[in-house]
Amino acid sequence: MNLKKIEDFIDKQKVSFIGSIDNENYPNVKAMLKPRTRIGLKEFYFSTNTSSMRVKQYQNNYSASIYFYHKGLIKYVGVMLKGKMEVLTDQETKNMIWRKGDKIFYEKGVTDPDYCVLKFTATSGRYYCNLKTESFDIN
Repeated sequence: MNLKKIEDFIDKQKVSFIGSIDNENYPNVKAMLKPRTRIGLKEFYFSTNTSSMRVKQYQNNYSASIYFYHKGLIKYVGVMLKGKMEVLTDQETKNMIWRKGDKIFYEKGVTDPDYCVLKFTATSGRYYCNLKTESFDIN
């Protein structure tokens, strides 16, 4: 398994999907913009609203998954990562992924209490390409 190839694939995607578990133990999936920051295949950082339903779900159950895909004319490629999602509200992390245009969503800026960071830490994954699926661990 070429993990560098998977990292390059993820970097090219504009959309990601995050999975959470609701209070009735059902999986929930939401489309998001791609992660703001990625450290290898281990850590992914997303921005979101502190008041969101997803934040509450992760605070109650940190089990999570993220998914990236590309559908071409013939070829479909997908990567699913499993792990845990943490809700971070410390200023250092918020500053790390803040972008100038974020003020549109968070009118009080980087210190807005409704702005937080979702940090996903992966433990394993599955890669799908050319009708083949391969599982891998992340160290």
